[in-house]
Amino acid sequence: MKKIVVLTGAGMSVESGLSTFRADDGLWENNPVSRVATHEAWESDPEYVNAFYNMLRTKYNGVSPNNGHLLVARLEEKYDVTVVTQNVDNLHEAAGSTKVIHLHGELMKACSSRDVEDTRCHVQLGGERLEIKPGELAADGSLLRPYIVFFGEAVPNISVAADCVADADIVIIIGTSMVVYPAAGLVRYARNGVPVYLIDPNDVIGNGKSSVTHIKKGASAGMEQLFAELM
Repeated sequence: MKKIVVLTGAGMSVESGLSTFRADDGLWENNPVSRVATHEAWESDPEYVNAFYNMLRTKYNGVSPNNGHLLVARLEEKYDVTVVTQNVDNLHEAAGSTKVIHLHGELMKACSSRDVEDTRCHVQLGGERLEIKPGELAADGSLLRPYIVFFGEAVPNISVAADCVADADIVIIIGTSMVVYPAAGLVRYARNGVPVYLIDPNDVIGNGKSSVTHIKKGASAGMEQLFAELM
């Protein structure tokens, strides 16, 4: 069975109604990175940082995957598919994708602030349990924090993702500018001659490959076209 790796960014989830972080009206516009998305911000004001992600969870809760997510999941009918996403939502899983690597963390999880990757301290959020309460502790006694990779922190899954891309027979990139490192460098791990498809309505630079089939459509329309070709 051929292996497909799908690299997705914020543009994948826009059609589901989720704001991007970097657009002019994005979430960073009113919430500076330095206040909510750095380790220093967490150390200086954990309640403020938790309040921001609590707010995000209320926005994300109940959001449904769009047809792009659903078609990516349906590729598993014929291919061995791994999704590598820069998004912190769980829409790929909700759509039915069974192998999803989150590079920047998962909004619907909380974790230890002492050891982010200690799975014994991971807490699944969602439904009626959306908030991390002020002063709430993880199982190891440290403050509970969002399971989000803050700016300046290591991206623990990047090497796993790179190995997947290096082993892929087809690479699909959807809804990402491919300018945010280290994720932007992932496509460079694709073997020579491996087909690379880019689905994005805008001109995109920094894909790292000279020969890329660019489908200039949104996530759903682009996946409809590519799905028909691949299936």
